[in-house]
Order: sequence, then C-alpha cells, then structure tokens
Amino acid sequence: MLLYLTLRLDKYPLITQKLGDYLIFKEVIGIIQRKEHLTREGLDKVIALKANLNLGLSDELKAAFPNIIPVKRPLTINQVVPDPN
Repeated sequence: MLLYLTLRLDKYPLITQKLGDYLIFKEVIGIIQRKEHLTREGLDKVIALKANLNLGLSDELKAAFPNIIPVKRPLTINQVVPDPN
C-alpha cells in the first residue's frame, strides 16, 4: 500500500508546502527500506528528518536525542497544477 501511495504522489505531485513533507517522508522510507535505520547513524538521520515534519520532535525525542541537528526542509517554489491534457 505504501509503495502504491508513493507512486501515486510521484505521478501526481503535491503543489503546496506539503510537497516538502512528502519528500522528507519518502527519504525516511528509503532509509528504512535499506535498513539503515538499524544503525545509530541511520536512526539519527531519521530523527533529523522527523524534526522538520509537522510538529517537529516531541519533548521525549529531544531529550533522547539532544545532539540532533534538523536537516533543511525542501522548499516548494512556483508549483503549478499540471495540465491534465
């Protein structure tokens, strides 16, 4: 189901700032698929990406990972609705 969702969102991309959230989410999925999240470095990368999604990190995650530096959020500039024809 998740693969279907990512394929649909790649085919019909978001045109708002939510595109940035999707790109971060897609990167996290890639990390998990490659099983990189099972290492400390991979987990730190997932947490750094999570820091830029929606509400950011919870107080518990901030306490557990105090040295995490959030990654830059992808900007979505001048997105237009694709022509269906």
